[in-house]
Amino acid sequence: MNVLLIGSGGREHALAWKIAASPVLTTLYCAPGNPGIASVAECVALDPADHDAIIAFCQQKSIDFVVVGPEAPLVAGITDDLRAAGITVFGPSKAAARLEGSKGFTKDLCAQFDIPTGKYQRFTQAEAARAYIRQEGVPIVVKADGLAAGKGVVVAFELQEALDAVDACFDGAFGGAGAEVVVEEYLEGEEASFFCLCDGKTALPFGTAQDHKRVGDGDTGANTGGMGAYSPAPVMTQAIIDLTMRDLIEPTMRGMTEIGAPFSGVLFAGLMITRNGPKLIEYNTRFGDPETQVLMLRLKDDLLLLLKAAADGVLDQMSVRWNDDPALTVVMAAKGYPAAPEKGSVIRGVAAAGDDENVEIFHAGTKDRNGELIANGGRVLNITASGKTVQDAQKAAYAAIAKIDWPEGFYRHDIGWRAIEREKAL
Repeated sequence: MNVLLIGSGGREHALAWKIAASPVLTTLYCAPGNPGIASVAECVALDPADHDAIIAFCQQKSIDFVVVGPEAPLVAGITDDLRAAGITVFGPSKAAARLEGSKGFTKDLCAQFDIPTGKYQRFTQAEAARAYIRQEGVPIVVKADGLAAGKGVVVAFELQEALDAVDACFDGAFGGAGAEVVVEEYLEGEEASFFCLCDGKTALPFGTAQDHKRVGDGDTGANTGGMGAYSPAPVMTQAIIDLTMRDLIEPTMRGMTEIGAPFSGVLFAGLMITRNGPKLIEYNTRFGDPETQVLMLRLKDDLLLLLKAAADGVLDQMSVRWNDDPALTVVMAAKGYPAAPEKGSVIRGVAAAGDDENVEIFHAGTKDRNGELIANGGRVLNITASGKTVQDAQKAAYAAIAKIDWPEGFYRHDIGWRAIEREKAL
């Protein structure tokens, strides 16, 4: 099977690494890829936003299957264009990708189909949003409605912080994503990430993880796209998974079909596990980053066959097996992230860091410059390890980081702390 993977980040490197292990793979291409992906796939200089060029490449190279990694091409309708050209693709339609492309759309769907989530209101005018915030009080959550690369969310514990977040959205801090604002109830509990592969009819549970969104140790500082993750999430017991499937995933699948946008692809539920059970924080319509990195280390089955089954509508014939050992990933980011990451610095020692058989280094924001590895993004490397316990995986990841020579980079030192506290309490 000739496969094209679209994307260039750590999520795509992890997907490429796992797809490359499939015995049914003939050739794997990645557009545009990165230096890490180049070790397992042929990278091609294609812009994911240029749908015509992607289609022409697929026809030229006899691509049997396309896997779309990032959210922006999905929201822009790349899967619709590929399917119209007769090319099999994993990912939701443009209409279904609204679950991620518009937080307000998702909130409205939850209200229509009785899916547990926080109370909310949608606003297109700053003054109305500010009045609602004053009425409701803090803590409260302010979200840019559209895609903002994981940065358009402010969890405000001070009134002025919430008001400033509204102003930032309407003043253009997130471009068109902030033209509408969703203000919602602050939910108390423990966050978790839950994934399902979907084919429009069937939703197949596909693992759990916990992300670390705050930039600093101790869950302090600005929200980011994610500074690290581990899998499985201890809070996601089988009982919680069953509740999530019954009360959130299945009604969402039914609701999307009812409104004429059946969901196919990966449905990523960001959950808050409250005293009253799981509630939806948000949906993403692609694999998480950096959650994918830990999921791929734990997945026993052939990822390519699973994704193809979702695209072909035969997920009811599939099952998923996982390694029991937990996995953990630590994001190494460029100084200045998430506000203004510094690009262009040289990174050394990555090969040595990956020598441990339990460690994989996934490239997120790198490029090759005359044989040197260069930082070319905010989140730059994902140091990913497995172990018998989360603490073992954490030790392996940080031991690998110690071998990397990159003074211009930084990382959190406490990834996995919540799970490790649980292990110590047992």
